[in-house]
Amino acid sequence: MRLRLKWKFTWFLAGLLLFTVAVLSSLVLQGVRSYQREQMENTMDGLARTAQVRITQQYVTGTPIPSQTFMKIEGQKLAIELSATSHHRVILYDMGGTAVGDSLPMAARPDVQSPFTYALQNKIAYVIVGDTLQYLSPLSGPDGQIGVIHFESSLKDQLSFDRELVLLFLYVGLAVLGFGLLFGLLYMNRHASAISQLKRAAEHIQMGRYLEAPPLTRLDELGDLSHGIYDMSKAIQANIHTQKQFFDNVSHEFKTPLTAIKANADLLQMYGDDPAMTHQAGTAIAGEASRLHELVEKALQLSAMGTYAFEHRPEQVPLHEMLEELCLRLLGKAEKSGITIHRELAPATIWADPNSLRHIFLNLIDNAIKYNTQGGSVTVCTHAMHQQVDVLIQDTGVGIPEEERKRIFDPFYTIYPDRARQTGGTGLGLSLVKQFVEREHGKIRVENGPNGQGTTFIVTFEALRLQV
Repeated sequence: MRLRLKWKFTWFLAGLLLFTVAVLSSLVLQGVRSYQREQMENTMDGLARTAQVRITQQYVTGTPIPSQTFMKIEGQKLAIELSATSHHRVILYDMGGTAVGDSLPMAARPDVQSPFTYALQNKIAYVIVGDTLQYLSPLSGPDGQIGVIHFESSLKDQLSFDRELVLLFLYVGLAVLGFGLLFGLLYMNRHASAISQLKRAAEHIQMGRYLEAPPLTRLDELGDLSHGIYDMSKAIQANIHTQKQFFDNVSHEFKTPLTAIKANADLLQMYGDDPAMTHQAGTAIAGEASRLHELVEKALQLSAMGTYAFEHRPEQVPLHEMLEELCLRLLGKAEKSGITIHRELAPATIWADPNSLRHIFLNLIDNAIKYNTQGGSVTVCTHAMHQQVDVLIQDTGVGIPEEERKRIFDPFYTIYPDRARQTGGTGLGLSLVKQFVEREHGKIRVENGPNGQGTTFIVTFEALRLQV
């Protein structure tokens, strides 16, 4: 049987309040007991000091005799006097462990062998047995320790207060539990109703009935969620529109090379006996077919990234080594175009999928070569700082106007269509690059090139902190 959310929340709130009261009660009780123990120790310490002063006066002012003899002669008298002033039972022991004085000689004498042994070492010791405190303190004379004084004190009042305090906290805990259940149920009923409204709104979106307004208007997290569901509804509508536009653009992009192929195929049929025309038409068909193939591959890849989960295998990647390899791979193409590739690769390691990284940087470096000027240069740099790695791909080419930079990552968008056709561009490369970067939890941005000439693409990843 499924437990409803309002009951889960109600029991959770009641349990939380009960736990809080239990913890606070425990801390308060611990504090009270600690205070009582400290007060008891201070009181008994004061009584022991008073007894020490009285015994010292008696020992010093009387006829000089050995301490053992003094304790035997004066012990009983001193025990009675100290009991009268302290209102506690007092027992005096000499250094041999013999009781030389007891203010209640007829009462049973407690077993204090363990604390007595400790007190003989000139240290204070006490033990609580049942509701009675047995407190033993060393007695000193002019020549050192002469015995031990033993106070016996009742703790009945203190323990009674402690029990009353425990009962009080128990009653408070039960009251809090009842209040928590009642308050939680009333409070959660209101929120459960709001959650039901949000659930119905989500079901409407699932059925294709998109929202015209947020289902709830509240100034809390549920209100934020309501606006989030509304925004999601609008985003789904916009995404469907974008998908339609995507397929319209694909159709349009397919039509251009197909039209060119058909036109050149007609030329082959019409002028099949003209070698120059045949060569020209064949070259055009091959070029358009290659462009069409690339367009299909990238369109399928872009669509799959939006619909399916590509296999993603991140690992530790030395980014500087990969960039060095990619630059060498494209070196021949760059030299053919009269472009120089400069590398400034500081050591940097990130955690990412190597295949995604190769796609990102092959596209960016290839674009930097294709959209460069004759005799220009491409500079590939890495900068590692503040737990992040920046990769800069700089070129000295035609540049990208600032007002166009927001759209260059849109599918099929090209700034210079004529040049894109000459270089085989489809307008999908940067869109794929951005998606690969975001899949690796990175960021990509565009700035002006060095000295305001050309373009700089900056890709940022989180640096991998290696343990040495």
